[in-house]
Amino acid sequence: MFRNNLRLYIISGKNDFQRCKHTTKLDQIREKLKAGPSLADFVSEDSPKTWDQYEGKLKREKGERERLRLPPWLKTTIPTGSKFNEIKQQLRSLKLSTVCEEARCPNIGECWSGGKHGTSTATIMLMGDTCTRGCMFCSVKTSRHPPPLDPDEPRNTAHAIHQWGLGYIVLTSVDRDDLPDGGASHFAETVREIKKQSTEILVECLVPDFRGNRDSIAAIANSGLDVFAHNIETVERLTPFVRDPRAGYRQTLKVLETAKEINPDLVTKSSIMLGLGESDEQVEQTMKDLRSAGVDCVTLGQYMQPTKKHLKVFEYVTPAKFAQWEQRGQELGFLYTASGPLVRSSYRAGEFFITSLLKDRKAKSL
Repeated sequence: MFRNNLRLYIISGKNDFQRCKHTTKLDQIREKLKAGPSLADFVSEDSPKTWDQYEGKLKREKGERERLRLPPWLKTTIPTGSKFNEIKQQLRSLKLSTVCEEARCPNIGECWSGGKHGTSTATIMLMGDTCTRGCMFCSVKTSRHPPPLDPDEPRNTAHAIHQWGLGYIVLTSVDRDDLPDGGASHFAETVREIKKQSTEILVECLVPDFRGNRDSIAAIANSGLDVFAHNIETVERLTPFVRDPRAGYRQTLKVLETAKEINPDLVTKSSIMLGLGESDEQVEQTMKDLRSAGVDCVTLGQYMQPTKKHLKVFEYVTPAKFAQWEQRGQELGFLYTASGPLVRSSYRAGEFFITSLLKDRKAKSL
């Protein structure tokens, strides 16, 4: 049962599509998406009834230090159940760390237990569970000198994925500035091993910035992956306060642009967190900057403070506002925009759309 039901998100971490020619087909895929999973499938059933009735405080005033109370649409159940425990044991047996746990993701119960659709997902980190950077929004542990890489990890991971019979995976990693290439060759080797053992799998890589090194970006872009993802995280004004000093806003845009330049066939993707104090104008400018860099897909989600040591939430953005950003993303020309309080960079409705898009493109190329 475990092998049949599991979809695994693994973390190891110039040219647009010819939109004019494919508008009709994209519209058909979007119609298919409406019949597939949406944000409403991944939040508690009673939450929508409270969206426009909530009277609690959603935004901190300037100078206020008290943390905001969590609104009802962001409350999730405590993870339990046999399937949740089964996945946890399987992952432990493989000695794999999960971003679900390390980053304290609010969706862990829904994803690991399978939810309404009975399809479990887990998010695994390759290249270790220790990052060389210290972003103020992330709870993954940090060190200047993380443990060395496991040379058998790419092959062993690919074997495990093949045994599970997966159709779509996301590979990502912590930042590894201690390595000469940032871990790009290890990342690329994992992709090649996965494709070798499971030829039909679609692979998305959610990668670090590799300090903007073109050779490292090229190693990933030419590894055989299908989707190149790198998160911009926040607006330009807040980047110095939210991200590690080595992670620049313009550098992120350049990484995404370079990947598309090296391999125009890639679908490129990025993600924005809301609720850190950004203005609507700044969010829209960030989306425009991503489109100018050739990014095809974007996700927008609510920032959640993982521990008391991290940045406080400045504002809880309402579901209605997220819906407006989804509409704006379509107007700006993104192939797909996922926008909602519990949306994260790896989002199941987004996977559904991208899978349909990639399969259609491959069918046309035959």
